[in-house]
This record gives sequence, C-alpha cells and structure tokens, in this order.
Amino acid sequence: MPALELLLLAAIWGGSFLFMRMGAPVLGPVPLIALRVGTAALVLLPILRRAGLREQLRRSWWPLAVVGLSNSALPFTLFALGALHLGAGFESILNATTPLWAACIGALWFGSPISRTQGLGLLLGFGGVVILVGEHGGASTGASLLAAAPALLAPVCYGFAVHYARRHLARTDPMLITFASQAFAALMLAAPGVALWPARPVPATIWAAVLALGILCTGVAYVMYFRLVLRVGAAHAASVTFLIPVFGMLWGALFLHESVHPSMIVGSAVILAGTALAGGQWRRLLRRPAA
Repeated sequence: MPALELLLLAAIWGGSFLFMRMGAPVLGPVPLIALRVGTAALVLLPILRRAGLREQLRRSWWPLAVVGLSNSALPFTLFALGALHLGAGFESILNATTPLWAACIGALWFGSPISRTQGLGLLLGFGGVVILVGEHGGASTGASLLAAAPALLAPVCYGFAVHYARRHLARTDPMLITFASQAFAALMLAAPGVALWPARPVPATIWAAVLALGILCTGVAYVMYFRLVLRVGAAHAASVTFLIPVFGMLWGALFLHESVHPSMIVGSAVILAGTALAGGQWRRLLRRPAA
C-alpha cells in the first residue's frame, strides 16, 4: 500500500539523522559522508546496465556533477557537521525547510513567481526556524546559532538542486540522476575523506551505522522514493518531507535518549504549516511534465 510505503520511507529517511548523529563524532563528517555516498553509488550501480542511461551519463556529466555537489556531497556533509552538536530530531526538522528554500531560490534565482499565500507560508516557516533555533531544542550543551548554521544551509543546497536539475536535466532519467549524484559526490569526497580519516579504530557499531546510512537510507530509500513517484505521483511522494521530522525525533529519543523539547514541537509545527502554504510552488514544480 502506498501509504505504508510512504511511512516506511519517512522512517528510513528519519533514521539517516540518527546514523549521522552516531557516526559523525567518531569518523568525522567528511569521511562519514564519503562512505555514505560511495556505498550508495555501489548499491545503485546496476542501473548502468542500460545502454541508454550510460549514454545520458556521457552526455550530461557536467550538470550531473553539479547536482552531485549540491544535492549530495555538500548538504550531506553539512548535516553531518551539524550532527556534531545538534540532535537527530533537531536536524530532521530543519531538513523539512527544503520546500521553503526551494520557493525562495526559485523566485530569486530562477524567476519563479510567489503568490501572496506562499509568501505568508515563507514568513511562517522561517518564523518556526527562529523558534526552533532560538531555543536550541535538542541541541547539546553550548550549541548556538553558529552550531545550527550547517544544518540550516543543507536544505538551501537541496532547494537549489531541485531547480537546477529541473532546468538542466529535465530529459534525464531520475534514477540516473540519483546514481550519478552519489557517484560524483563520492569522487569529490574521496580524497578529503582519506585525508581526514580518524586515527583511532572505528567501532563495529559505527560501521553498522555507516552501512545502514549508505545502503538503506540512501541507496534503497531512493529506489523506494522513485517507485512511489511512479505509483502515486511526485507531488504525493514528496509529502514524505512532512513525516521525516516525526521519525527523526522518535529515533533520536528512543536510541540516543534525546529530549524532545516543547520548542521542537512548536517550531516543527510552525515550519510544517509554513511549508504547506509555501509548497504550492514546490508541488507545481514536481507536477510539471518534463519539457
């Protein structure tokens, strides 16, 4: 059933913040994400058995590399950097601001109009961010706006990537975009990942978290997402954004004993309400057929 698949996908993507919170302090943000995208690329590699996709890869390697940077390498690393100080639930809520940033970037950079209702949604959503970050809900001791900055910048990258891909990769197979974004991200992060590799041995539990992050939360999750897109449409599948914070907070509380503060509940509710209002542009972007 699509509804159950949507919940499962939200649970898996919510779990990615749990695994980053576990792995980043031990491995470091860059090595963790290098392993994540490298593992995901290996999981998705079989799609290149199709000759047509290999030809698309050769023809569109540069925009695919840009998407690899803006949709994988950079935002994943920023979230992992934020995970050094912020809780899994906190970061999962900030991830839900992606449609807000997509609307802003679409208007400022790509000339997409914003209605009065969407403008109100943006103000409301960003007001929720102020509530959330101002109280540092779910953050470790001493966390500040500076500590939250990487996790705030990550969804900005996602917002840019969706518009860039729409403009430059409209005729490219979505599964190829997914594979190529992980593969190019892995190439970009390989050298810095090796250079920043920790000196101490990595515990088995962290290796398990890395494998779960790369295989389940990235490779398998993207396959599930595109399966949902085919079955129920992109706009409905994208509603998973609203469910991820629920599971991010749940997994953080269950497995990392993170506190769920009132400011997190209020901030999350306000952000999601703003996203619902501002999401008109987001949904139109997803529904619009490829030109």
